[in-house]
Amino acid sequence: MTEWNPTLRQEVFAEAPDTEPERQRYFMEQCRILVEQRARETGHVPTACVVNFGCQMNAKDAEKLQGILEEAGFQETDSEEADLVLYNTCTVRENANLRVYGRLGVLNSMKKQNPEKIIALCGCMMQEETVVKKIQTSYRFVDLLFGTHNVFQLAELLYRRLTGERPVLDIWQGTDQVVEDLPAVRKYPFKSGVNIMFGCNNFCSYCIVPYVRGRERSREPEDILREIERLAADGVQEVMLLGQNVNSYGKTLAHPLSFAQLLERVEEVPGIRRIRFMTSHPKDLSEELIQVMAKSQKICRHLHLPLQSGSTRILRQMNRRYTKEQYLDLAARIQEAVPGIALTTDIIVGFPGETEEDFQETLDVVRRVRYDSAFTFLYSKRTGTPAAAMENQVPPEVAQDRLERLLAEVQRIAGELCGKDTGTRQEALVEGLDDHDPALVTGRLSNNRMVHFPGDASLIGRLVPVRLTEAKGFYYMGRMEE
Repeated sequence: MTEWNPTLRQEVFAEAPDTEPERQRYFMEQCRILVEQRARETGHVPTACVVNFGCQMNAKDAEKLQGILEEAGFQETDSEEADLVLYNTCTVRENANLRVYGRLGVLNSMKKQNPEKIIALCGCMMQEETVVKKIQTSYRFVDLLFGTHNVFQLAELLYRRLTGERPVLDIWQGTDQVVEDLPAVRKYPFKSGVNIMFGCNNFCSYCIVPYVRGRERSREPEDILREIERLAADGVQEVMLLGQNVNSYGKTLAHPLSFAQLLERVEEVPGIRRIRFMTSHPKDLSEELIQVMAKSQKICRHLHLPLQSGSTRILRQMNRRYTKEQYLDLAARIQEAVPGIALTTDIIVGFPGETEEDFQETLDVVRRVRYDSAFTFLYSKRTGTPAAAMENQVPPEVAQDRLERLLAEVQRIAGELCGKDTGTRQEALVEGLDDHDPALVTGRLSNNRMVHFPGDASLIGRLVPVRLTEAKGFYYMGRMEE
C-alpha cells in the first residue's frame, strides 16, 4: 500500500513501547497513518472484512480483530471483495479446514484482479504445523499468518505487511500472556461475550483444542468485572462468560477464585440483567456452582453440559474423566436444584471402537436426561490427537446410521419439551426482526428458546414480558404483555 522505507520502518519499531497494550495501540496509529495516506492517494477508504469460523471464543476474538482494524483506519464491510480479508479459522473438525481452503481459492482469483489486496489467516488452524506448510506451498498469495496466542498483535503484524514485508508469519507455540483493553467491535449492542479464561488442560483424546489454544490461563477477576461494568454502561444487558472449560476458572490465579464465586460477583454488576456461560465440563461442575445457579436472579435457566458419549467405556477412551452414572447423577442434581432448566449437550457418534451397545448407552442417557437440544457430530479424526491413532475406526456408513438415529431421538424429545411452557408468561430479550415476517420480532427466553411475536425495531435490545401462546416444535409464538 506504500513504498517500503526501511529507515522509517526501523525508526517506528525503535520508538515502539515495550509494554502491552500500549505497543499495539502505537502500531494501530502507525497503520492508520499509512491507511489514510492510501485513502488520499486513491480517493477510497480501504475496507476490511473479518470472516469468523468456529466457536464463540473465536467470535469474541473476531470482535477484537475487527476493532483493531477499525482503529488502524480500515472501514468494516461484510464483503470479501474488501481490501483486506482476514479469516479467523477453526480446526476442531476437518470440514472446517476444508471450508477455508475452498474459500482461499476464491480469494486468489480476487487477488489476481487486485494485487494490493491483503489476505490474512489467524486462529486455530494456524497452530498446526502441517497447515502452515500447506499454506506456504499451495497458497503462497496469503500475506499474513498468525495463531491463537498473539491475536492481540494484529496491528504490529499488519504494519510489517503495510511496509512491504511479505509474507508475515508469526505463530507462537504458547503464552501465559493475557493482554487487556484492546478495542472491539461488538456484533450486538445489547449482549456480549466476555472471555474469562483461555486454553484447555483436559486433553480429551479426540480434541485438538489444547494443542492449538494452549494451556489454561484465567483472567484476573478485576479485569473481567471492569470489562463487564463498561459493557453495562454501554447498554449491554446480557453477558456470556466464555472459556473452553469455565468450571475450572481461577485455578491459575495467584489468588484462586472459583467460577461460582466469580458468578456471584458478576451478578452484582448494576445494569446486567442476564448471565450465560459456556462451556461446562461435567467433571468440574461443583455443588457450589449448582447452588449459585439455583439462587441466582440473573443466571439464565440454561446449561450446556457436553456428554460426548453415554458409554463409560468410551468415555474412558475419550479421557473425559467421568462415568455414565456420574453424569446422570450430576444432571439429576442440576434439574432438581433448578426446576425447569434447559439442558443442552454435545454428542460424538462413531468414536473409535464404539459398538452398537455403546451407542445404545448414549441413547439411554438422551432419554433419561431429556435434552432441550443437542449438537450431534460424527467423529472427526484430527492428526496429532491420541484418538487418531486408535484401532477399530468405525466405518463411515455405520457412524452415519447411528447419527441419524440419534438425531431423530434428540428431535423427538426436544419437540415434546418445547411445548411445556405454552401459556406461561416469560421474559424475552428481543434480538431482531423476524427473518420471515417483518411484522414480528424474535426474542430469546432465559432457557435459550426463541419466541416470535408482533413488534417492531424499537423493541430490539429490550427485555419484555411475553405470553407464550403456541409451540411450533422448536420455538414459540407469543404476544407481548404489559
